[in-house]
Amino acid sequence: MRAGYFGPEGTWTHEALLAAGRDTAFELVALPTVYDTVMAVHNREVERALVPIENSLEGSVNATLDALAMETEDVAILGEVVHPIRHCLIARTALELSDIELVISHPQASGQCARFIRTRLPGAQVRAGSSTAEAVREVAEHGGSWAALGTRVAAERYGCQVLRDGVEDVADNETRFVWLGPKGAPPGGPGAGPGPPLGPWKTAIVFWGIGSEAPGWLVACLSEFSTRGVNLTRIESRPRKQGLGRYMFFADLEGARSEPHVAASLDAMQEHVEVLRVLGSFPAA
Repeated sequence: MRAGYFGPEGTWTHEALLAAGRDTAFELVALPTVYDTVMAVHNREVERALVPIENSLEGSVNATLDALAMETEDVAILGEVVHPIRHCLIARTALELSDIELVISHPQASGQCARFIRTRLPGAQVRAGSSTAEAVREVAEHGGSWAALGTRVAAERYGCQVLRDGVEDVADNETRFVWLGPKGAPPGGPGAGPGPPLGPWKTAIVFWGIGSEAPGWLVACLSEFSTRGVNLTRIESRPRKQGLGRYMFFADLEGARSEPHVAASLDAMQEHVEVLRVLGSFPAA
């Protein structure tokens, strides 16, 4: 099985994939962006893919939400993985923190280490990179007093040194990743056994619609879940990119799509919305 991931080697997605699929034989395919990773499944270039969707400090990964909602309708969430995130401050050679002039990393990583950067590296500029691993690679190729925020695997991969370990602002920092596959593929990550996975399930949806600007529209939508005892574990809005004030809403529900109370809630939602899409129904992590 070909499994794509947001790369290159040494990203947190790469590390999470290796940890989640250590007992599964598959060919790893590194892809340069989250968008490319989602579309690799859409174009059937890979059978499965892993992308980040939510961090406990920085919230949702918008690139993942936008790609699933707006770029394709035939890619589904099949499962999820929660992976601990422990950022390292990495440089080409040993440096004093006071000597560091520039810190490079993916914006999510920089946000997760904002307090450390502010208090321990007050004189350093912060620059965004396309990924944590790419940031480490760039630091490895530069001769100046640059540093990156990334994984220990990336430091080893590019011949750099770890200056500080665990520089994230909160010790129990975690990221939720989702397994993607073609719509209709069986739920679960690579290596899932035969039959339906055991344990609690989760259903992810996105919706928007005519009447969304009217008072009480969102309450009416969500009441279809509350009156049937369906618990929401996450809800948020994202711009539909069609002008100010036009939003789409993402929600995660407890329970499988096939469960009667979840199915009835989704059916009732159709009365309120223009579009309701189930992004996936899958075993919860």
